[in-house]
This record gives sequence, C-alpha cells and structure tokens, in this order.
Amino acid sequence: MSLPKRPLITAIIILFLAFGLGWLLLGKSGRAHTGTASVAIAPAAATVSVTRSAINSTLTIAGEFLPWQEVELHGKVAGYIRQIKVDIGDRVRTGQTLAVLEVPELNAQAEGAAAGVRHSQDEIEHARNEVSRAEAAHATLHAAWERLRQASQARPGLIAQQELDDAEARDKTSEAQVDAARSAYSASGQQLQMSQATRRQATALENYSHITAPFDGLVTWRYADTGALIQAGTSNASSQPVVKLAEVRTLRLRIPVPESAAASVRIGDKAQVRVQATGQTFTASVSRFTGALDRSTRTMQVEFDIPNADYKLAPGMFADVIFNVQSHPQALTVPVTALRGRSSDGSATALVVGAGNRVEERAVQTGVEDASRVEIVSGLHEGEQVISANLSAYRVGDTVHPQPSSITPAPATGGDR
Repeated sequence: MSLPKRPLITAIIILFLAFGLGWLLLGKSGRAHTGTASVAIAPAAATVSVTRSAINSTLTIAGEFLPWQEVELHGKVAGYIRQIKVDIGDRVRTGQTLAVLEVPELNAQAEGAAAGVRHSQDEIEHARNEVSRAEAAHATLHAAWERLRQASQARPGLIAQQELDDAEARDKTSEAQVDAARSAYSASGQQLQMSQATRRQATALENYSHITAPFDGLVTWRYADTGALIQAGTSNASSQPVVKLAEVRTLRLRIPVPESAAASVRIGDKAQVRVQATGQTFTASVSRFTGALDRSTRTMQVEFDIPNADYKLAPGMFADVIFNVQSHPQALTVPVTALRGRSSDGSATALVVGAGNRVEERAVQTGVEDASRVEIVSGLHEGEQVISANLSAYRVGDTVHPQPSSITPAPATGGDR
C-alpha cells in the first residue's frame, strides 16, 4: 500500500527546512568563534610615552639628635658636697654655681697664704725703712769725710792722716750698708710676689670648691646629693661627676650616609627633616661631615645644626632625613613598572610597541631613579611607546592594541641642592 504523494512532499520540505536552519546556526557559531580568535590575537596593552622630565634621586636616612655640646662636671678638689643647687631639667646660665664643696683644709691654706702676703708686705716696709736709715747714716759720714778731706787739702798737716783714714773707712762702710739695705728691700719685694702667687693658688683651689656652669644649658643628670664625698677629678680617673650639663638651644642632627652617596654630600645641601616624636617637618642644611668613612660601617657621619630655642626637640629623638643625591632636570624617563630584568649595573629591558603594533624587546641602560620613575640613559628614544604594566603577559612579536595610560610622577621629597 503506497503513501499518498502530498504527505511525502510535505515531509521532504520539512526536512530541507530543518537542514537549512541547522546550517545557518552552524555558520553563526563559526563566525562567533572567528571573532573571538581575532580579539585574542590583538589584546589591549597599557602603554606610556618615553618623555623628558626632571628626576631626583633621594635618600632617606634615620638620624639622631645630639646636644650641641655636653659635659660631665667633676670636682677639681676632693671634698664633701655642702650644697647642690640644681636638679635634672633645670636650665642654667654660664657661671652659675651648681654645687658647693666643703673643703676645710683649702680654707686654711687660703688663710695661711693671705697671712704670708701680709707678712711679706710688713717685711717690705721694714726693708724700706732700713734703706732710708742707711742712706741717712751714709750721708752724715760722707759729709764728715768730705769736710776733713777739704780741710787737710787747705792746710796740709792740720788733720792727722789716721783720722782721715778712719773717716774715709766709715764713709765706705756706710755706703756698703746702703747697698745691703737696698738688696734686702728688693728681696722683700720678691718674697711678696711669691706670697701673692701662693695666695692666688690657694684662692684658685678654694674657688674650685664651687662647681659652676661652663655654658648655658640644661642639667640632664645629677649624680650626687648633699653630703656625698667627691673625689678630685684630676687625681682619680674613676671619680664620680656631680652633674651632667648639655647645651640644647642648638642640636646636632647626625646621620650615617652610606658609601654610595658619600661623594655627593656638600656643605649647604638642603634636606627635609621629619621628626617622628613631634610630627615636625622642616628644611635643614648640611653643616659639616667627617670626610672619611667609618671602616666598620662603611658610612660617613654628616651633621645638621638644628635651632631649638623653644626646647621642643630633645637629645636622643630620632628623625628621618630626606635629601637629593642626584638631580637631572631634562632626563628621558619611563615608569619603574615599564622595565623588567633590572640588574645592579643599571641594565634592564623594556617592551616597545613598534611598527604594526608589534611588541619588541629593547635592552636599556638606566640612571637616576625616584619613587615612580627611572631615567633611561640609552636604548629608548623620546616619544616611543612602551608597555607599562603586566609585562609577563606579552611576548616578542605579539600584536597588541595600545591603550595609552597616564602615570602621575611622584613629587620630589628631597630639598633643593
């Protein structure tokens, strides 16, 4: 039994329509896959231009504030502390008495020296009187001798020769006594000078019983109390000091500069100082440096003079010192992220987007570097485009779609040179 022709034709038409619909869907899917492959072949890449700009290489070093000068005050003579007039934290002036020692033997020496001076002065007065007496006696005897001599010359034989000889002898004896009296007077003057020197020495030692401030400063430590026995600092190397005094109206900020940057430091170089304890930030200038490296640390000590009239800074505080090591005003620069394979000698590589947007690898030599950029000494030219991010995702010869990006340079934090 055969099927009717009309249902058969209908079935054939339906079959052809289904086949055509499947073919259409298969064609769209193929085109979609082709588009996806095309996108994968040319991925987007963030790029930046090689440009010229100022770049500074900065160095940040931790430093410590030190007193402008600091000294431990000892007693020049041994004695008991009779009175101590200061305590830690007290501000003192030059010449101010800080402590008084009780040294009875020095007082006795000073009194004895003063008595010796008075005795020498009395001896001088006595010698002066002896000179006057000897000169008067000599004048009388010399006048008598002269009268006898003149009378004998006027009338020879009138005066016996023995009388003339005796008068002449007495005259010469009195003259010698005058010379002796003058010598005694001179010796008395020298004795007075010796007595005065002894008194000055005793007075100086007595004055050493008063310990005074050698400069304006701050008492940072007190080692002894009233009644304590203090040994003489000159005779005992291990003697205990009385107080420690520091001048803090100006402080020294000292930093250890590493060997790599030591040659770049100059007197007057500016630096930014950030004090961790107070939050202060200010500019300072290099005041001095040792000019030689410490062999144990391979660093050079550099100092800044920091005014501290308000006493807000204290010795022992730490600060971060930031200053420029090198500065190039018109350098070719790229972001630090645009380089890979960097080595200690400054060599690195960059991915350049060349002709046809193809990736090229370029060997470069770097120079000065700051927080976000690096100087290109050789290997790149101004205006070239380099890939600035995700460098590991690209291979040499890849075709990319450049997407220019802007990276704001980090502000320079060092001071002007």
